[in-house]
Amino acid sequence: MKKLLEVNDLSVSFDTYGGEVQAVRGVSFELNEKETLAIVGESGSGKSVTAQSLMQLIPMPPGKFVGGSIMFEGEDLTGKSEKQMQRIRGKEISMIFQDPMTSLNPTMTIGNQIGEGLIKHQNLSKKEAHNRAIELLELVGIPNPEARVKQYPHQFSGGMRQRAMIAIALACNPKVLIADEPTTALDVTIQAQIMDLMRDLQDKTNTAIILITHDLGVVANAASRVVVMYGGKIVETGKVDEIFYNPKHPYTWGLLGSMPKIENKDEELQSIPGSPPDLSDPPKGCPFVSRCPYAMEVCKNHMPEYTDVSNTQKTACWLTDERAPKVEIPKSAVVGGAKIHG
Repeated sequence: MKKLLEVNDLSVSFDTYGGEVQAVRGVSFELNEKETLAIVGESGSGKSVTAQSLMQLIPMPPGKFVGGSIMFEGEDLTGKSEKQMQRIRGKEISMIFQDPMTSLNPTMTIGNQIGEGLIKHQNLSKKEAHNRAIELLELVGIPNPEARVKQYPHQFSGGMRQRAMIAIALACNPKVLIADEPTTALDVTIQAQIMDLMRDLQDKTNTAIILITHDLGVVANAASRVVVMYGGKIVETGKVDEIFYNPKHPYTWGLLGSMPKIENKDEELQSIPGSPPDLSDPPKGCPFVSRCPYAMEVCKNHMPEYTDVSNTQKTACWLTDERAPKVEIPKSAVVGGAKIHG
């Protein structure tokens, strides 16, 4: 399978009045053609900053690339100028943002917003772009697209605004689509429709997807591989069934334990006590040390190396060291009855 994107040892910081916030610390992963990679973690874990870095959407200053590379089809994006990135954004790599109401322009019709990228990147005339916008609205399941194309964002419901955002993102057939919490503000039935739509469109367009989310329930049926982030670092990565059925990091256990289970409706949801680390003064060792019930002395002072669990799964946890005490996966983290599509 062809590698489209390769992120190597990426570090991104923000200069603030309180000091340097190390938002992303040595993150490495790759994205293959036509696959869906999910990056999961709670708020503040660094996943959205990672996603925005891929398109150079971090405001600089206060943001800055501290180190590492983002290789897209053999070219390093971290060294590209704003003008060069404008040719890549929308055409080669597109993004669906968390909140469509703030991402869409309230003064432009939906049709003109879809057409903007088509005129810029594909040299279509206004009429051709208008007709293509109608086709795209139909493709993403918006009824009566001929009338809707002339309407403004405030005339669309939340779910339809998200569909319009997907139409804009896919207009120029990008090779990579980054979806940053694409279902956060939507109710559960609309969430399922949006995820189904993205899967269907991926089958038709062969676009590779990076799905940024804190919701493992969304990941189960959408992704093939998962990257688990915490405290600006990757703590575990693997195929979706490995992360769900054989997780090795206590933070992954905590995320799985906080998921509602269909077969145990009466079971109380587990939460992870404590709060994420202060990344202006990150821990010397494992970022999860202050919240981990299994933390040892070594965890405080030394970040564990990645251990290969299989050819496709690795984790950064001292519990995988042969000298560590044997710890069973807690019952709350065991996934049963869920069918994983990966």
